This record gives sequence, C-alpha cells and structure tokens, in this order.
Amino acid sequence: MTDAQVGLTVTHRRYVPYAHAHYGGSLVDGAYTLGLFGDVATEVAIRTDGDEGLLAGYSAVSFLAAVQAGDVLEASCEVVRIGRRSRELRCWADVVARADPSRGASAAQVLDPPLRVVEAVATLVVPSSPA
Repeated sequence: MTDAQVGLTVTHRRYVPYAHAHYGGSLVDGAYTLGLFGDVATEVAIRTDGDEGLLAGYSAVSFLAAVQAGDVLEASCEVVRIGRRSRELRCWADVVARADPSRGASAAQVLDPPLRVVEAVATLVVPSSPA
C-alpha cells in the first residue's frame, strides 16, 4: 500500500426497490445507504490490499436528504488517509434518478444535478501485510 492510493475512488450505483420503503412517502431508512458504503469500502479494500477488509466504524455521518423507493443511488468512497492497517474513507451518496409518480405509475427522471443525501467518514481495517 502506498500513499499513491490516496485519492482512489470507487463508486457503485443501485436502484432502491419499493420493498425497502419502511416509512410513509416511500422513505427508506438511513441504514440502507450505510450498507452501500460497506459494499463500496469492500471494493476499496480489494483494490488496495487484495483482501475484503472490514468497515470498522464511522467517525461522522450526516443524513442530508431523504432516500426514497424508486431512487437510483450512487454511493462512493475515496481513500483520504492510509495507516499501517487502516484506511480513512470519505463516503458520499447521491440520488442520480428518482421516481416521479405524479407523471405516472412508472415515470422517473434523471436529477441534474444529483441530490447529495448522505456524507460520512469511515475507517476501513485490513489485515497486516506479511513481513
């Protein structure tokens, strides 16, 4: 692992199914997006360390806007600091498309610009490198 990997960014995109709506207005709980950050962090660990690693925790999480069923979410993590066995990640999630039921049951629209819904700082832990 080298400091050259600081700045490495990984992004996943996922449709939020209606089965994940838990609240009125088709709202989805915040844990859904945190789960996506875990998936993105796993890919970061694979790319940087050849191991799935473990997302050990968050030092900050900000829920900025609601996630709704029918959204297309883009979740990203960027490596911002490298320790011996830890990686600090800046994570964010944007809604890039959203259902628009006012225009019809299956209508949707691309959001331009995307809507930032969650920001977080996470710690990823990976196994020690063999000596």
